This record gives sequence, C-alpha cells and structure tokens, in this order.
Amino acid sequence: MKVHFFNILSSTIAFLLSYSIGYLTGIDSVMDAILYAFIIQWVLFVPAYLFQTEKFFDISGSFTYIFVVSYILCSNYTSSGINYGNILLSSFIIIWAIRLGSFLFFRIKKDGEDKRFRSIKPSPTRFFMTWSLQGMWVSICSACALTGMANGIVLNSLFYSGAFIFVLGFIVEIISDNQKTKFRKDPANKDKFINSGLWSYSRHPNYLGEIILWLGISIISLSSLTGWQLVTLISPIFTYVLLVYISGVRILEARAEKKWGHLDSYQDYINNTPTLLF
Repeated sequence: MKVHFFNILSSTIAFLLSYSIGYLTGIDSVMDAILYAFIIQWVLFVPAYLFQTEKFFDISGSFTYIFVVSYILCSNYTSSGINYGNILLSSFIIIWAIRLGSFLFFRIKKDGEDKRFRSIKPSPTRFFMTWSLQGMWVSICSACALTGMANGIVLNSLFYSGAFIFVLGFIVEIISDNQKTKFRKDPANKDKFINSGLWSYSRHPNYLGEIILWLGISIISLSSLTGWQLVTLISPIFTYVLLVYISGVRILEARAEKKWGHLDSYQDYINNTPTLLF
C-alpha cells in the first residue's frame, strides 16, 4: 500500500511541478500544451497496462513532443502570423523527436522488450508513474521552446549560436547510436562492451549529445523569455539530472557493472573514460 501511495504521489508531483512551470510563464497556450502532454500519457497508459506492453512508450513520448510543439506553432501563427524563428525551432524539435522515437521503437521491436519495464509493467501505479514521468520529461524539456515560440522566437546571434549547438548535439547523438547499433550487429562483439568511436571518449556519448542539443534549444529560446519565464531554462539541467541520476546512466552503469565488472578491461575503461565528457 505504501508503494502504491508513493507512486501516485510521485505522479501527482510530476504533474504539479510541470504545470507550475507552465503557470509561471503566464501564457495560457503553454499551460494547455503541458496539460495535453500529460493527458496523452495518461490515455496511452490504459492500453499499455491492459496489454502489458512498453513497445510504444518511447514513440509516444516523441509523438507528444511533436504534438505540443505543433500546438504552440499553430497557436502563435493564429495570433501573430508567420514567425520564421518558430518554424525553424519547431522543425529542430520535430526532426529530433522523429529520429529518436523511430530509433527507439525499432530497437525495442528488434530486441522484443525494454528490460527496464520488466518489473514496472505488473504494477498499475508504478507503470502509471512511469508514463507520468514521461509527461514531465516532455513538458519540462520543451518548456523553454514552447514559451519562446508562444512569444515569438527572435532570429539573432543567440538563435544562430543555439542552432549550432543543437546541431552539434544532434550529430553526436546520431553518430553514437549508429556506432553502438553497428557494434551490436557484429556477431564477434556478442557479450562485449563498446569502447570504440565516440564511446572511447565518453561512456555515454548519446546522452551527452542529448544534453548538448537541449542546451542549444535553451539558448535559441533565451531572447524570447522575460521575467519568470526564464525558469523554463531549467530544460538542459533537468535533462542532465534525468539522464545521469534517474533513467539513463545510473541504470546502465549498474547493469554494465553486473555484466562486465569482473573484467580488467572494463575496469580500465570506466577508470579512464568519463561518464559524459569530464
């Protein structure tokens, strides 16, 4: 009972925290977008739990990004007309979401499951919490972009600097994922860990790319934010905390230690290769 209460409480906090950030922007369309992000997750949780599947979890997150960004883009166009900064920023996020969502979907389809969900799916409250956390991920990561677009993205030096950083992070993420995919496809690498390519410079270069690209999004949005709206710049910090301490690095490192921790080569790798970049 305590576990179920904790899961429901966590889901509630995830929503209230996300919606509070939207409320601080003072923009109705941003608040609506965040509300829609959670509604989408909660609706999709129902069939996911009934059929005990996580196979459309990641692609649902990507769809939610596309939906909320498109919603703000259309809302701003209706009230203010064409804004080329908005079009470019929304295109960046939509292209990223399509690439990441499809990559994760086909990876899970090939593997047959996402091992992270084995112990999560049977519990309705824990599985619901996971979908709620995805709603928080979409809402907080995209909040600066949604707010900036609602105000109108400004094409200035900060925009172009942020665009460069976004593209850099996007490229790092794509190359990292492709290198690991090719590594896994080679039968000679079965049960081995990857330490080549970008993975020789960082133990998680794909996550590094993710953090960098959201930093770029924040810089792009900066000139269009005022007052309390600046709180939405928490996006890259939230991404870092989420990937390093909650859903990504922490879980993968524990799994890798269990699998390869007894190998001197693995211990040498983790001792000489930074988690991200430093």
